[in-house]
Amino acid sequence: MIWERLGIAEPGGTGWLSVLFVFLVALLTTWRFIPPVRRFALKVGWADQPNERRLNKEPLPNAGGLAVYAGVVVALVLAAALRPILVEGVLIQVLAILLGGAWLVLVGFIDDQFGLPPLFRLLVQTLAAFLLVAVGVRFEAAFGTPLDPLLGVFLTWLWVVGITNALNLMDGLDGLAGGIAFISAMSLLAVSAQFPYWAAGTLLLAALAGGALGFLRHNLHPSRIILGDAGAYFLGYTLAATALLGNLKLTTFLGLLPPALFLLLPILDTAQVVVRRLLEGKNPLSTPGKDHLHHRLLARGLSQRRVAFLLWGLALLFNLLAMAYLRMPWEAILATLLAILLGLGWVTYRRLRALLREVE
Repeated sequence: MIWERLGIAEPGGTGWLSVLFVFLVALLTTWRFIPPVRRFALKVGWADQPNERRLNKEPLPNAGGLAVYAGVVVALVLAAALRPILVEGVLIQVLAILLGGAWLVLVGFIDDQFGLPPLFRLLVQTLAAFLLVAVGVRFEAAFGTPLDPLLGVFLTWLWVVGITNALNLMDGLDGLAGGIAFISAMSLLAVSAQFPYWAAGTLLLAALAGGALGFLRHNLHPSRIILGDAGAYFLGYTLAATALLGNLKLTTFLGLLPPALFLLLPILDTAQVVVRRLLEGKNPLSTPGKDHLHHRLLARGLSQRRVAFLLWGLALLFNLLAMAYLRMPWEAILATLLAILLGLGWVTYRRLRALLREVE
């Protein structure tokens, strides 16, 4: 049946409607929260000031992550009230992801406004990663050695902290981090939908995709608001965690490939920045600079919007490769591709139409 190949086990049931409901509620809530959050942020000074490292030419509100987190939580609360999630084991994991995400939203927000030491931020990210390990969201190494449990914990910590920071580092260009988060969330949603016992994880990914798309409506160049560390940490952490749902077992290091492919663009960008800064004798954690992929493309004369579109396309390609590597049904891959293109096309159209109205 084509419905089953798309991940819809019961076309006449309410499961897939719940996923669609969560996506739309998160999208609309985030979309509508952004304007008042932006106005309040400008009023109280929650904004990134222009400097030699940033691309904005005037104060830019950095509290967009608060609206994204609110949209995700509102959608999940409404979904749980209307259709209680009965998969208790996965529900506990989702609650742990939201709790760890809340820690990172708080720390990221404080860092945005006042600045925090890199080691303190790393400590909180480490605690959030260990929270996932405690509820079973982790790599499970199975190489047949006594060190397998420790290796699994280390790989989980490296993955979660790495992806959390990787997406944050890509949040330096209008629309880039939000677009990549939307693409990855939709792709992981398609994978999660193939497994009925991941129902709660599927709802979380639907909420995350909706929240990212709702935010993106206000974040395309010229951006009216940015994620800030709070939003980028939350999106990166949640994507890293949901990529591990299902107790992924590693029998070879090639087992790391599927989750890595979904988030390969942030991984490659962060890796090249870290290596370059280390070779220059700089601290990768605390040294700012214009050495990311988007900076290099901008230096070649491309506009911010074109760079965002180009890197969206690259991220989409990696995600399609990940789904093909996992041998997803071609119907599910095609449906995911169309849904992603439709979502990105819609927000681009809405943003460009709004800009034309401002000119008139």
